[in-house]
Amino acid sequence: MFPDSLTITIAPAINAFIDALVTHYGDGFRSVGNVFLWLIVTVEQILRAMPWWLVTLIVAAIAFAASRRVVFAGLTTLAFFAVGVLGLWDQAMQTLALMLVATSLSALIGIPLGAVLARSSRVSLIARPVLDAMQTLPSFVYLVPAMMLFGLGKVPALLATVIYAMPPVARLTELGLRTADKDAVEAAVAFGASPRQKLWQVELPLALPSIMAGINQATMLALSMVVVASMIGARGLGEEVLLGIQRLDVGRGVVAGLTIVILAVVLDRISQAAAKSTPAGLR
Repeated sequence: MFPDSLTITIAPAINAFIDALVTHYGDGFRSVGNVFLWLIVTVEQILRAMPWWLVTLIVAAIAFAASRRVVFAGLTTLAFFAVGVLGLWDQAMQTLALMLVATSLSALIGIPLGAVLARSSRVSLIARPVLDAMQTLPSFVYLVPAMMLFGLGKVPALLATVIYAMPPVARLTELGLRTADKDAVEAAVAFGASPRQKLWQVELPLALPSIMAGINQATMLALSMVVVASMIGARGLGEEVLLGIQRLDVGRGVVAGLTIVILAVVLDRISQAAAKSTPAGLR
């Protein structure tokens, strides 16, 4: 046994810190949470209000625009049609809404953060262990303070998903900017481009395939959090999996899991096709 005289307990200090946040800033956190909740509910209502065939056609159009292949768009249509056939269309739209908002927030946070990390090696050195912790720390650890600050429901699920899905966007954005074509960057500087022009007109277009790969990873990680999100009140396909586990209903869990797989495959293929078909002129 490790000697008790050498152990240090930090749990009381963490509990006191969270209690202080709830006591003094609870209303502020709830106000921020209401904004996120409104965003998720709005996207969810839009998806659930549209006819199933319209959602399927929109996804097929996005797939065709990303790949320029009719066969790929047709397979995407069949995949979304299969979601409806399995009887989980409404739950799939709830999951899709949460995932779309989480992926968008991950990109909005991760891309600027990746640009900052690419600019400063010192900041990158400090941020690297933080990003590692965000991906390796069990999600249940930060779900507890999130529930205390924002309550049960979609908001803590969204925050947990963003914490888990954002690091790949930041890492791959930094990688893409650091590995951008040096000749093109030096030519931009030689022609008098300002640092902002160099970033927006040269480096970011060159790093776009890497950034798209990061968004692809964030999408997959966000979708993998749906079951965990269902444990704190977020409805959708994860709730179906959880109910299947609680009731020992193997069929219900398998059908919900299969629907998650269909969504994951479709979104993964669309994002990969978008990354590969980045216009050469833009780059």
